[in-house]
Amino acid sequence: MLRVILGIGNPGKNYEGTRHNLGFAVLDHLHQAHGLGPWSRRFDALCTEWLLPAELGGGKALLLKPQTYVNLSGQCAQAVLAFYKIPLSDLLVVVDDLALNLGDLRLRPGGSSGGHNGLKDIQARLGDGYARVRLGMGPLPPGADQVGFVLSGFAPDQRADADAMLAKASDCCRGWLREGCSVACRYNGPLHPPPPRVKPPPPTTPS
Repeated sequence: MLRVILGIGNPGKNYEGTRHNLGFAVLDHLHQAHGLGPWSRRFDALCTEWLLPAELGGGKALLLKPQTYVNLSGQCAQAVLAFYKIPLSDLLVVVDDLALNLGDLRLRPGGSSGGHNGLKDIQARLGDGYARVRLGMGPLPPGADQVGFVLSGFAPDQRADADAMLAKASDCCRGWLREGCSVACRYNGPLHPPPPRVKPPPPTTPS
């Protein structure tokens, strides 16, 4: 069995570490954590194979970083799935999301593109029915230029949360491989959940 994890991002040194390249960053995190082999150029993407242990479901996973820029992310996905005859349900896309706050994760088995150009291209070529995990990198500061913001890096005081989000997203990818979306959705939510609300005591009745 072969499954595909595709990270969305832009190629080139100028885009490394930017908010729009969070998909690439998660794949780099997995690549380093599991000591995978070197990246090779195939299907207009940088690819590496991951021989999965039994605890992650066995088989293989193909990690893909498209080199066609965000707007043409579907070109690589379409070519890989057609070549290996992989069903759409065995594709996980890792993508940044401006609508979510920094640190938030949202794994879904399907849904809309949410306005993201990379997801728009994938869905135009393949349709819906693939899993996607969104990594929060918002909110957009008041008055900020959206393009400039998403193509910028994280501020020094945001770096720890950004790194923690990458680690959590990597865990989510492993959970998807091991258990599928329904269970791996437990990784959804903010990085720092608010404390539970304390329920006030019931009013006392006079004796």
